[in-house]
Amino acid sequence: MSLPLEINNLRKLYKGGTVEAVKGVSFNVNPGEIFGLLGPNGAGKTTIISTITTLEQPTTGSVNVFGVNVAKDPMFTKKQIGVVHQEVINSGFFDVEEILTFHSGYYGLRKNKERIHFLLNKLALFEHRNKKVKQLSGGMKRRLMIAKALVHTPKLLLLDEPTAGVDIRLREDLWKFVVELRNEGMSILLTTHYLEEAEQLCDRVGIINLGSLMALGNTKEIIRQYTHKKIRVILTERHPLQSPYLVETVGKEYMFIVPQNKSLGEFLNETKVPMELIKDVHIEEGDLEEAFLKITSKQEAQVPL
Repeated sequence: MSLPLEINNLRKLYKGGTVEAVKGVSFNVNPGEIFGLLGPNGAGKTTIISTITTLEQPTTGSVNVFGVNVAKDPMFTKKQIGVVHQEVINSGFFDVEEILTFHSGYYGLRKNKERIHFLLNKLALFEHRNKKVKQLSGGMKRRLMIAKALVHTPKLLLLDEPTAGVDIRLREDLWKFVVELRNEGMSILLTTHYLEEAEQLCDRVGIINLGSLMALGNTKEIIRQYTHKKIRVILTERHPLQSPYLVETVGKEYMFIVPQNKSLGEFLNETKVPMELIKDVHIEEGDLEEAFLKITSKQEAQVPL
């Protein structure tokens, strides 16, 4: 069975080969998963998505969608994928339902009203279906872009910063819908700067910076590998504690930074904290944002000025 997306040693050069925007990147998107492609601005994410959608041609390497090279058969690719781009596209002189009807026609779908109305209801746009696009708020335009991407029932959905600039309620609704799509079997490639949401949504992530893929794997494993947990111990009275993990002491409170794989029991035994003096213990696990910053900062520190 062919994978929804396979990217093999992708390189993309600009300006006559003097600027390397993507540097030998390889990763897959598996069936029925949400894969997060994460990185700071200018990391190469949008270039990769533009290559998948055939807007850009790879300098070297290959991109396959369901086993077919996108450069060799772009029409097959376009039928299999839906794309929500970063920029809001404003077709102001048509109403919402007209836009989706026209968009259906691009895929040869002349009788697609049932699908269109399903999406309008799901995305809270049905009552606005007769409004001109220019009358919609920014959030509604963003929802319309998602409806356009899904109108032909694609098997692979590419979301490039789909919630940029939208309010919290809309963002939560969109993420719930994305999870529904994943549960129905759709494969999803997501780029976002909201790392807390990426941590909750993504089965796997790839972290890219300066055109290179710096980390790739299960989201929880990435967090475990690149972060520590903080343990704050509050005692009933001051006590001299000796530990390589101790980073701060304030009165009767002691802050420790501990490897993720070390259990609380192991930590307490090693630190020899008197159990009778413990008033409270607070544990703060590492998160994807911490892992992201560690991975990208380490690479940037190695780049010569």
